[in-house]
Amino acid sequence: MPKPVPIIPSPRHLVPSLHRPISSTRPDPPNPTLTLAQNTQMTNPQTQLPSSSNYPIPLSPPLPLISKDIELRRAMTASSRSGLWSIGRGDVVFEDEWLVVVNKKAGVYCERVLGSVVESRGEGFGSYGNPALPPEFHLANRLDRDTSGVLVITKSHKVAAKLVQAFTDHKVQKTYVALCVGTAPMWDKLRLRSGHGRSKHGVWRVYAASDVGRMLPNGSTVKNMETCFEVVRVNGQGKFKKMSGCPEDEEKVIFAEEKCEIRAREMKDEILVRAFPRSGKTHQIRLHCQYLGMPIKGDVKYEGIHEWEGKICEGHCLHAESLAFEHPVTHLPLLIEAPLPSWVSEAFEP
Repeated sequence: MPKPVPIIPSPRHLVPSLHRPISSTRPDPPNPTLTLAQNTQMTNPQTQLPSSSNYPIPLSPPLPLISKDIELRRAMTASSRSGLWSIGRGDVVFEDEWLVVVNKKAGVYCERVLGSVVESRGEGFGSYGNPALPPEFHLANRLDRDTSGVLVITKSHKVAAKLVQAFTDHKVQKTYVALCVGTAPMWDKLRLRSGHGRSKHGVWRVYAASDVGRMLPNGSTVKNMETCFEVVRVNGQGKFKKMSGCPEDEEKVIFAEEKCEIRAREMKDEILVRAFPRSGKTHQIRLHCQYLGMPIKGDVKYEGIHEWEGKICEGHCLHAESLAFEHPVTHLPLLIEAPLPSWVSEAFEP
């Protein structure tokens, strides 16, 4: 008769279910030393968060090491410049009883523009200043520190609510101009669709279009991001065109699904593009230009060059050229354009 094979008990951490009483059907009682969230995850498997291996992987690279010091220096310079800046008549591109639209300068914070508008209107500056009314000025849109162009400020709470809703509902058509340095594209018009979200380090990154809706480490989800691009000029070749939009039947559509990689030797072409964002995500155009292999000139945060042809870039070359929307009060169509910065004309010099 063969000897019985001894049963070796399994380690507790490997097979915990073998060590529960067979007759017990209740889950383990909550551990008083754990947090509420931890107890909830233990007792209800459906609420468990995905593990780190289940989070979507960004397609765009992390911030370059060089960007930290440069961005800090630029922020300090902008803080000093903003403190000295005040609005002039030449900075206002449109104004009526309800709105004032400013051509924001690069290197000036939006909050300073708003503050200067409040100060000037309180002094009766402009045709619509009224010192008797309490200030109800609001920023309807925002631009990054180094981005210039159209900045809309509303003059009442009600108008602000209407216009902010129009931006939220994507009823405002936006046009940007960007000067990029990278690899000259093989296309004239293109629509790029991708995901957008913060990585585990809190940095905005490009994600795959197929990852839209998936959860990120910070608890948010990957959002849809879509931009249409039009090449205007490459290495001095081409003619600056009037805004024409981006007809869907003429453009190539790309869905971001693979990682992007930019090599230093490929940073050889100067490309002027127009961008038509169809969504309104943070750093959208900057991220998409990086993904396309042509980061914006001076945008060191997203792999843009810091020096070009012996000159240091003091900021990135991105300009909010125009906004088109329905007036929140009169309901008339508005197309507001900001004068182009000097780097646009310089890109056309031989």
